[in-house]
Amino acid sequence: MGLNLRSERRSIVLWSSAAAAVLALSLTACGGGSPSGDATATGAADDTGASGEVQKVTVGVMPLVDLAPLHLGVDQGIFEKHGLELELQTAQGGAAIIPAVTSGQADFGFSNPTSLLIAASKGLDIKVIAPGGSSTGDEATDYGATVVLPDSDFESAADLEGHTVAVNTLNNISDSTVKEAVRQDGGDPSAVEFVEMPFPNMVAAVEQGTVDAAFLVEPFLTMGLAESMKPVFWNWMEVSPDLMASAYFTTGALAEEDPELVAAFQAAMAESADYAESHPEETRSILDTYTSIPPETAAELRLPRWADDINADSLERLIEISTEDGLLDGGLSVEDVVLPDAL
Repeated sequence: MGLNLRSERRSIVLWSSAAAAVLALSLTACGGGSPSGDATATGAADDTGASGEVQKVTVGVMPLVDLAPLHLGVDQGIFEKHGLELELQTAQGGAAIIPAVTSGQADFGFSNPTSLLIAASKGLDIKVIAPGGSSTGDEATDYGATVVLPDSDFESAADLEGHTVAVNTLNNISDSTVKEAVRQDGGDPSAVEFVEMPFPNMVAAVEQGTVDAAFLVEPFLTMGLAESMKPVFWNWMEVSPDLMASAYFTTGALAEEDPELVAAFQAAMAESADYAESHPEETRSILDTYTSIPPETAAELRLPRWADDINADSLERLIEISTEDGLLDGGLSVEDVVLPDAL
């Protein structure tokens, strides 16, 4: 039986300090990391059908802006309405979440699409079932950019040839989108040197000349812009104007064994995404419950666009550039990695 959401909701276990939360963000926004412990959030039902019962599911998550709709869905009783009680297991990256899902320790997980494509190309049973955050397609509002010093001579992506760019993980969505931007601008992506470092260190590294440029996502992009960092290009938009930069996934085995469960999760996520899109102030406020982003930064940062269905064209573009960069083992298609009813 589920708990009463209004009277007995369990809260998410937060990081013990703002510094720990920012470090977690730095390790996870676009790739690898390690487990950071478990956290739970439950949504239970007073009105979930004739039985009044809910099904408990485990979801591997990260403390990222992209996951605001999921937390809003719990807070607003959307998952409860769809008969689901969520147990959230917080990790520092897809390196922990992907094996947790494929081994059955978690029912669903969250990651960036490139990590999921790489895993699927290596034979892991990965099925993308719902979108996470997507590009807004507008430089004025998008939430991922490669930045340089305000008085630097860098004007376009090709100018990065022969220079260093900080990314949070190598051989993943961060450096592959930088390479694609350089490629589209007529430059040689192989001439760019990538330096792996945590997001919180990047602005200082650019200012000190340790690297020439850095790829930042929120909330670090807002922090960098506040320091007058100059965007050279917007990574997501260089690949696709509506790039799906994160996604939820499960295994094909679970989808076959319990299609109703997967469908309920998809429906709840779609409704939660719509709610987040139409309630931006609530979306900003929910960040305070599962991250330690300062309220003043949350009020200013650029929110992702949250769609309610999978962007197949966006995934196809990521397959193209990941294959060109040698990240995939070849022959992978969108149909191989996306649950058919999610297309």
